[in-house]
Amino acid sequence: MAQFDVYANPSESAAHGIPYVVVVQSDLLDALATRMTIPLATVEFAKKSPDKLCPMVKVNGQRLRALAHYTAPLPARSLRQVVGNLAPQASTLIAAMDVVVSGV
Repeated sequence: MAQFDVYANPSESAAHGIPYVVVVQSDLLDALATRMTIPLATVEFAKKSPDKLCPMVKVNGQRLRALAHYTAPLPARSLRQVVGNLAPQASTLIAAMDVVVSGV
């Protein structure tokens, strides 16, 4: 399970508006049973989201918003279907996390 891998949302009830999650946890913490993730929401679901906090990313051609303020751990075992990787957009995701932590 690599950092910035994108997985299908394991929550079936939330998957309509938030189809994916991206792992932002460092690979150095693979021994943990959980992975820190950012939900990736459809543009329609996250219409009025601020760009710095919720940057736009692309997964398989679909534009999504990374909801950094909803970052949460998920059990690693629940992340089953890898659908992509956002490593090329890592700096954007980390900048959004910085907004959550520092407010800047």
